[in-house]
Amino acid sequence: MRKEDCYLLGKITRRHGLAGNVILKLDTDQPELYNKLESIFVEINGLLVPFFIARSSWSKLDALNIAFKNSTEALVDQSLGKDVYLPLSTLPKLSGKQFYYHEIIGFTIFDENDNDCGVIRSVNDQTAQTYFVTNLDGKEVVIPMIKDWILEVSREERFIKMQLPEGLIDVFLVPSKKDE
Repeated sequence: MRKEDCYLLGKITRRHGLAGNVILKLDTDQPELYNKLESIFVEINGLLVPFFIARSSWSKLDALNIAFKNSTEALVDQSLGKDVYLPLSTLPKLSGKQFYYHEIIGFTIFDENDNDCGVIRSVNDQTAQTYFVTNLDGKEVVIPMIKDWILEVSREERFIKMQLPEGLIDVFLVPSKKDE
């Protein structure tokens, strides 16, 4: 399994008890989708290694207590602190204005007047306000991802139409002193 074909599910944070169980901290808004995991891929030395699950139970709202099949002390040690992935094919399909961050990379953002606001290069969700990072005419443009601003998401035509405040895009296109 290639990392490009997967999404980050979470991280194995620590041991749990003496029976070789581990805690998997999930990085998701919908932990209930992962009630019945049969296997996961753990990133070890840059490779995704399959780990099969014997049983799991909820430790907290967003953390699973997992027992691996054929678990050994070495297997548990190898998994500690490692990122956990699942294949993209296991994600439920979204529709309407909902989307996964990975699926909109390369989409074009248009404003409500069909003006091009750039092609999405990445999504930053590491700050208080999640935002799109686009490239427009060779310049980086940052557009806040505000649910009420999103008017349409077209997966077929690969664009997102947004109602943006007047002048938002212009702020990024004004030449700076160093450009002059």
